[in-house]
Amino acid sequence: MEKNVRKELDTLRTMVLNWKRSYLSYATPEGDDGFLADEFSEEISRHVSPLIRRLFETRYLSHSEACEFLDYCYAQVEEVRILVSETEEKQG
Repeated sequence: MEKNVRKELDTLRTMVLNWKRSYLSYATPEGDDGFLADEFSEEISRHVSPLIRRLFETRYLSHSEACEFLDYCYAQVEEVRILVSETEEKQG
């Protein structure tokens, strides 16, 4: 993988982690925040996935590299889902 592509992926990874922190900050003690993970997933689908697809189509990323990166992103969504759920359970 080229250095500039690796730098682009690092930037995207940082952006996804910033979104994750932001969505977690919106969780309320009252619960009913399951929509946060859905919205986070939508952000990734709308903004990150097309960039990764373009890097794959232009052969800057292999299929496995593209899949690995998107798996990482959606794993962050699942962490938000779990953390929000755990917060709701503690409150309930």
